[in-house]
Amino acid sequence: MHGAHATQKTGVAVRKTWRHPHPEETTPGASTGTSLTEAANALTAQAVRALTQGDATAFNRRVADLTTPLGTVSGDAWRLATARCLTTQMRQGVTTAWGRGWQPADVVRFTSRRLTPRHARLATDAIAAEMSAYSAATVDDRWREQLTVLGAEEWWEDDDKHPDAWRMREGVEHALYVACAVELVHLLEYLPRLPSMGPPPGTSSTADTPGRSATTPREVDQRTLSRVRALLAKAESTEFPEEAEALSARAQELMARHSIDHALLAAETGDTGGPAGRRIPVDNPYDAPKAVLLTVVAEANHCRAVWHRELGFSTVLGFPADLAAVEMLFTSLLVQATGAMVHAGPRRDARGRSRTRSFRHAFLNAYAARIGERLRDAAGRAAAGAGGKDLLPVLAARDRAVDHAVDTMFPNLAKGRAGSVSNYEGWVAGRAAADLASLNGRLEVTGAFRRS
Repeated sequence: MHGAHATQKTGVAVRKTWRHPHPEETTPGASTGTSLTEAANALTAQAVRALTQGDATAFNRRVADLTTPLGTVSGDAWRLATARCLTTQMRQGVTTAWGRGWQPADVVRFTSRRLTPRHARLATDAIAAEMSAYSAATVDDRWREQLTVLGAEEWWEDDDKHPDAWRMREGVEHALYVACAVELVHLLEYLPRLPSMGPPPGTSSTADTPGRSATTPREVDQRTLSRVRALLAKAESTEFPEEAEALSARAQELMARHSIDHALLAAETGDTGGPAGRRIPVDNPYDAPKAVLLTVVAEANHCRAVWHRELGFSTVLGFPADLAAVEMLFTSLLVQATGAMVHAGPRRDARGRSRTRSFRHAFLNAYAARIGERLRDAAGRAAAGAGGKDLLPVLAARDRAVDHAVDTMFPNLAKGRAGSVSNYEGWVAGRAAADLASLNGRLEVTGAFRRS
C-alpha cells in the first residue's frame, strides 16, 4: 500500500492505489472439440486481455467473434452461450469486488466514472443478479440502503433473457451489449483492494453486528436526518442570503444536538459501538479543492477523511451520527459553492485568454480554507453551549477512537501539501462566498461543527 499526504490547514489525506499487472493467459481456440461454453470463455478472456494491453483492434475482433456464430453453430445457441458466459463473469466480478472491500454504491459510481453511465446501469443489474443469491437476513442494512438507492433489483424475466431485455431498454445492438459486458468484466477484474467497512453479503446480519441496533435508534436517526435534509435543501434553493443563513443555522443546531445527545447517551450506557465509515464521492472537475472541503467538514464533525484520488471518492471515518452530518453538510456546502462560482461567470486576462479554470480552482480552495477557519471558530462555542467541561472528555475519547480507526485502516498515510493557487481574484471571491455560506448563523449553539 502506498502512502498519502495531508496538509495542516487545507490539506487532505490521500490514499493512492496501484493495480497489479495482468497475468499472462493461455486461451484455447474454438476447435471442433471445444464446447460452446469453453469457446465463449476463451474469447472473453482474450477480449479482456486486449483491453489490458490497450489493443483496440484485438478487442473489436474478439467482440465480433463473440457476436458472430462459430462455424455451423446456430445463432441462437451461440448467443445463449455468450450471454451465459458474460452473465457469469459479471456476477463473479461483483463477488470479487465484495471480497476486495467494495460496496454496491462504490462499484456503480466508479463504473460510471471510468466507463459510462450505460456501463453503470449494466453493473447495477449485475449487482442485483448477484444479490439475489443471498437471503435478506445475511445482508447488512447499509448494503440494503445502497441497493434501494441504486434501484438494484431484477426487472428482467430470467438471466438468459437479460441481454436482450437490457439491449431493448438501452436501444442498442447486441454487439454493443457484448462490448459493454466485456469492458465491465475487465473493470471489475482489476478493482484495487479497499479497506473493508462492514461484512459482505452472506456473512452477517444487522442484528448480529456488535454496537448496532436495528430498532428505535435508527428510526430516530432517520427522522432527525430527514428534517436536516429538508432545511438544507431550502437553504440551497433560496435566493435570499438572510433566509439561507437562518435555515442553515437551524439545520446545524439540530445536527449538533443530535450528535451530542448520541455521544452523551453512549457514554452513560457504556455503548461499545465504535466508529464506522462511508465513502463520499469527490468528483471532477476541481476534485482536489473539493476533497479539501470534505476534509475540513469531516474534522469539524469529529470525523477523518482519506481521499482516494484515482477512485473519485473519500473514505470518511467517524461515529454514525457524525458521518451523516458530514455527508449532508459537505453536499450542501458544495452546492452553495458551485452556485456562487458559476454566478461569478467566466474570467479572461488582459489579452483575452481564458482564466476561468484557474479562477475556479482558486475559488474552491479559498472557499474550503475559509470554511475550515469558520468551523474551528465555531467548534468551542458549540461544545461549550451543549455540555461544557462534562462533554469535553466524551468528545476527546471519540476523537481518539476515530484516530485509531484511521491508523488501523490506513497505516501508511504520510503528510504532504495541497496544490498551489495562482489566481488571486478567485481566491478572494472564494473566501467571500464562504462568508456568505453562513454556517454559524446567529444562534449561540452553532451547529454540528464542534472541536474540543
